[in-house]
Amino acid sequence: MKKYQKALGLFLALSLCLGIFGIAAASTFTDAHGNVVELDDALEAYSGFVLYGADDAARKGETNLGDLWADALRWFAVSGEISRYFEEDDITAGNTAVDADADHVVALWNGGNLRADVPEGKFGAEQLAEVLPYPNKVAVVYMTGAQLQEVLEAASQGLPYSEESAAACAAFMQVSGLSYTVDTGVEYDRGEAYGDHWFKAASLRRVTVDEVNGLPFDPEATYAVITSNANFNGMDSSYLFREAAEAGEKSTITTAVVRDVLWLYITGELNNRIGEDYAGAQGRITIRP
Repeated sequence: MKKYQKALGLFLALSLCLGIFGIAAASTFTDAHGNVVELDDALEAYSGFVLYGADDAARKGETNLGDLWADALRWFAVSGEISRYFEEDDITAGNTAVDADADHVVALWNGGNLRADVPEGKFGAEQLAEVLPYPNKVAVVYMTGAQLQEVLEAASQGLPYSEESAAACAAFMQVSGLSYTVDTGVEYDRGEAYGDHWFKAASLRRVTVDEVNGLPFDPEATYAVITSNANFNGMDSSYLFREAAEAGEKSTITTAVVRDVLWLYITGELNNRIGEDYAGAQGRITIRP
C-alpha cells in the first residue's frame, strides 16, 4: 500500500510539473508595448502566396498584405460584426453600429504598421502578431470627402520612398473601398510641422481620389473611415483623424483587437484560405513618378 501511495505521489507530482511546463510552453507573444499576449494555437490558415509586409514594403506602395488588412477592417464594419464591439458608453448613447451606407464605408491602414511577411503555406496567430506587434483596436472616424482626401495627401508626403523618407512613409495608407492616385512629380505643400517627420498639408495637389466603392468621389459627402485607435488619436501624419474624431460624436474606438478582426475575416469570409484575389496588389493605389 505504501509503495502504491508513493508511486501515486510521484505520478501526481510529475503530472503537476508537466502541467506547469505545459502552461509555460503555451504560445505567447510579447507585443511592442511589453504586453504578453496569449496566442490561439488553433487558428490556422493557408496562403497561396507570400503576403508582403517586411522590408518597408507597405511604406513604398500598395501590397497584397495591405489589401487584405484593409479589406478585413472594411468587412468588419459592413458585415455588422463591429456592432458587438462598441463600448458601454457608446451603447448607452445609442451608438451601436456604423452610421453610413456600405458605399460610404472605407478602410485605411498605415503601412508602418505592417511589419512582416506572411509566408506562403500554412500560418497561424504568431505570424499575424509579427505583422502587427501593437495592441491596436478598431476605430471609426466620420469625416467629409475633403478631409479624407487631405488625410491621403498628408499620408503620402514621404513618397517616393527612400532611406531618408522611410520614417515619413510609415504614414502611407493601404486602403479598401476606394482607389487613389499620388503624383510624386508634384512637390508636397508643407504646412505646419506635425510630429518629428511630418507636415500638415497646406494644399491638396498631389493626391486624387479616383472613386469610392465604385462611385464618384464626393468631397462634401460624409464617409465612415475604419482604422486603428492609433490613427484615431493622431499618430504619424493623422492630424485630421484626431480633428474629425473630436468633432464627431459618433466617432469612436471599439473594443475589437485588430489582429482578432483579421482572423474573423480570414475564417468567416475567406474560409481560412488566402486565394487568387490576393496574389498581388489589386491596383487600388497608383503612384506616378
